[in-house]
Amino acid sequence: MLSESVFCLLTEDLLIRVIDKLGPDRKSWRLVCKEFHRVESVTRKSVRILRIEFLLGLLQKYCNIETLDLSLCPRIDDGAVSILLSQGSLSWTRGLRRLVLSRNTGLGYTGLEMLIRACPMLEAVDVSHCWGYGDREAAALSCATRLRELNMDKCLGVTDIGLAKIAVGCSQLETLSLKWCLEISDLGIDLLCKKCLELKFLDVSYLKVTSESLRSIASLLKLEVFIMVGCDLVDDAGLRFLEKGCPQLKELSAPLVDCLKNLKQLSIIRIDGVRVSDFILQTIGTNCESLVELGLSKCIGVTNMGIMQLVSGCGNLKILDLTCCRFITDAAISTIADSCPDLACLKLESCDMVTENGLYQLGSSCLLLEELDLTDCSGMNDIALKYLSRCSELVRLKLGLCTNISDIGLAHIACNCPKMTELDLYRCVRIGDDGLAALTTGCKKLAKLNLSYCNRITDKGMEYISHLDELSDLELRGLSNITSIGIKAVQSVARNWLI
Repeated sequence: MLSESVFCLLTEDLLIRVIDKLGPDRKSWRLVCKEFHRVESVTRKSVRILRIEFLLGLLQKYCNIETLDLSLCPRIDDGAVSILLSQGSLSWTRGLRRLVLSRNTGLGYTGLEMLIRACPMLEAVDVSHCWGYGDREAAALSCATRLRELNMDKCLGVTDIGLAKIAVGCSQLETLSLKWCLEISDLGIDLLCKKCLELKFLDVSYLKVTSESLRSIASLLKLEVFIMVGCDLVDDAGLRFLEKGCPQLKELSAPLVDCLKNLKQLSIIRIDGVRVSDFILQTIGTNCESLVELGLSKCIGVTNMGIMQLVSGCGNLKILDLTCCRFITDAAISTIADSCPDLACLKLESCDMVTENGLYQLGSSCLLLEELDLTDCSGMNDIALKYLSRCSELVRLKLGLCTNISDIGLAHIACNCPKMTELDLYRCVRIGDDGLAALTTGCKKLAKLNLSYCNRITDKGMEYISHLDELSDLELRGLSNITSIGIKAVQSVARNWLI
């Protein structure tokens, strides 16, 4: 009662400041007293509806929201929207800026238009994976004249006509994703580029567009990010159009990189899953000196020589993804380490030809490394972890399926990497209780830990984990030597479990 009376004396402005300082768990704090509950209702900015029957009541309660997420309510239909907009106060619609309807297959064009027209301040809409949406739904979206961000991924029925309506009605669009909108062609893209001159982000992946679309896209002077994965009809001639236009282009995700010579401002390139050659990688290294992120995940044809030629010209790289580039060896890792001292993130999943020799170079040269993925790298052992532990800035480390590492190697990491927050030890079968004891002592900031199928761990190891005060996510699948005693020991620590 005393605390409740104290809060009664505070003004609403002071209560809002108090709540803002309390952290993200607003749900718990609103149960403290009536004042917190009232202020939390007034200041809440986003609502994600889990059950449709609570929709009306929640929107009446949280009348100042800016984001409404209905992606988990696929049963919402035109009738439900009509009832929603005809009953009670509509004050929640006045400030709504973001509407998420992803996978909401029950809502048709009539209900969508009613909802759009009721929210005059709407700036972002997500209708991704509404596979039944077509041109009528696109016409409804065009009523949002202030729209700046639109996600229409996998709206399979939208054609050039629907895209034209959006382009005319939403001329202030800055972000547009059309991935898997298979009925859109060069004609629709051309009109879009003529009407939406503010576009900064555009994704046309898997559309049946040709190089003519790139001719139109090249006229977008403010475009910064362009993604066109799986556009098989685009050839080198199309990319040449980008050379002459798009002066602000900073990120290109595409299966072709032969025309990079005049895109010297590029800082990010992702060409995941395509066939590359040493020549292409050399071209990137020669012409993209500003590159800070490169994604080559699952690319076919990545060799030591190609990587060496690339990093010799891209010394500013901070993020490098070589996932499943299985022919990479220690020679390439050594060159990466020597050429890219500012490297912060390196992904080497399934690069099983990398050994402790490569990790020696990383530990010697890449002292700013924060994230490393060594999942399924069979060449990893305790010596490799000893070398790696010199990277004292490590925050995220994935060692899943590295069956040759033991408590000894884990102890090296624990002693020298105090900033570690995420650690994946999935199926590291030689890790036991002693390794967890070392983690508890050295990595007190651990928030996410995967120990699935580490069968040497017992209840004693669970007792060690219970001392990790910041642990929030814990995976313990397949631990046959843990009993209810061990589970109880960590029950009060981790909030998210997977057993």
